[in-house]
Amino acid sequence: MSIYDIKVKNMNGNDVPLSEYKGKVLLIVNTATGCGFTPQYDGLQKLYETYQDKGFEILDFPCNQFLNQAPGTAEEIHSFCTLNFGTAFPQFAKIDVNGPNESPLYTYLKGQKGGLLGSKIKWNFTKFLVDQSGNVVGRYAPADKPEKLEKDIAAMLQ
Repeated sequence: MSIYDIKVKNMNGNDVPLSEYKGKVLLIVNTATGCGFTPQYDGLQKLYETYQDKGFEILDFPCNQFLNQAPGTAEEIHSFCTLNFGTAFPQFAKIDVNGPNESPLYTYLKGQKGGLLGSKIKWNFTKFLVDQSGNVVGRYAPADKPEKLEKDIAAMLQ
């Protein structure tokens, strides 16, 4: 199995095969609009603006599993992000990243890069970096600001 075999739901509830992103460097992030890390949307958008035309995509998955910090509908979350942070990268349907209803995407990502605390996602804004061949090459903690990932992203895009 590869990441490209997985389908996710877009913010309108339609299936999106991740194979659509084959050949691109991906940064996959579970996000929340009411989190202390929410200002990271600024850094994510800057990365997107800098590298999107070079084959880079950010896949944003809102998650309400951590202290209900992503309340609201997909439309409300999307409006919040675009109005407050100018986000232009793809935002998907709200998902679970841990537990019995966890997204198959996160089951796969955690299986590839378990992290310091095992496979469980600790909090919002955990980031996974995926290379152009679909290999999960990095996992970054919620406190790791997007700017910290720029060197890794730039190297992969050369």
